[in-house]
Amino acid sequence: MWEYTKKVKDFFLKPKNIGEIENADGVGEVGSIVCGDALKLTLKIDRKTNKIADAKFQTFGCASAIASSSALTELVKGKTVDEALKISNQDIADYLGGLPKEKMHCSVLGREALEAAVANFRGIPVAVEEEGSVVCKCFNVTEEKIRKVAIENHLRTVDEITDYTKAGGGCGECRADIEDILRDIWSLKTPEKPLKPKKLTNLQKIALIQEIIEKEIRPGLQADGGDIELIDIDGHKVIIALRGMCTGCAMAGVTLEGIQKKLRELVNEEIIIEAQ
Repeated sequence: MWEYTKKVKDFFLKPKNIGEIENADGVGEVGSIVCGDALKLTLKIDRKTNKIADAKFQTFGCASAIASSSALTELVKGKTVDEALKISNQDIADYLGGLPKEKMHCSVLGREALEAAVANFRGIPVAVEEEGSVVCKCFNVTEEKIRKVAIENHLRTVDEITDYTKAGGGCGECRADIEDILRDIWSLKTPEKPLKPKKLTNLQKIALIQEIIEKEIRPGLQADGGDIELIDIDGHKVIIALRGMCTGCAMAGVTLEGIQKKLRELVNEEIIIEAQ
C-alpha cells in the first residue's frame, strides 16, 4: 500500500477541474492507456495577457496520476504561459506534499502535458520521435525522455529512472541500455584548464553546467559556510541563488562574477549569471 499524503488523497477523492474545455486554446495529450497512464490537458488562455484563465484535465491512471493532474490545473491557473512553463514535475509533487518515489512518473506526465498544451497554443508542432529511439518497449519510453528527466531531476540510477518514467519496470530488457544512457549523461568531465568548448546540445549544456556547479563551484563556497542553488537555465541565462553565509555577503557581487567567469570558460562565453 502506497503512503499517500492527505493532500494527495484529497485531490484523488475530490479532484478539481475535471473535464474538457470546449474550443480550448491549448490541448496537450500524453501517455497511453495501453501503457497504463494517459492525460489530456486543455487550457483557456487570455490572448491579451497570455494568462491561463482556466485548465481542465481528463486522465486514465492511478490515484497519483489523478491527484497530480488535478494539482497541475490548480498550479497553472492565473499564471502566464511562460510562468506556467517554469513549473517542474517536482513542483507538482511538492504541491501535493510529496509523492511515493515509485509514483513520480505521474508528476512527469503532468509536466509533459503542460509542455504539449503550450506547444499547441503556440502552433508549434510536436516533434515526432525518430524510429528506433524507443528504449523501453514495455512503456514506450524514448531515449530523449530518459535523458530529459534524468537531467531535470538529477537521476543517476536505473531504479530512479523507473520511478520517474516507468522505463525498465516491465520485462527489464532495457535496463542495460538505460545504464548506458545514464553513464553517457553523467560522464561529461570538466576540463582541467579552459578550452574552447565544443558545440553542445541543450541537454548536454545543462548537464555540464550542473556538473561544474557541483564539482567546481559548490565545494569552494561550502568551505566558507556558503552554498549555491541552481534555479533555472534559460538559453544562455543561468539563474542561481546564493545560500548560507553567501546570502547578503558584501562580496556576493565578486562571487557572482567568479561563477560567471568559470561557466563562460568551461561552457559558453555568452553565459550570463542572474541571482535571485
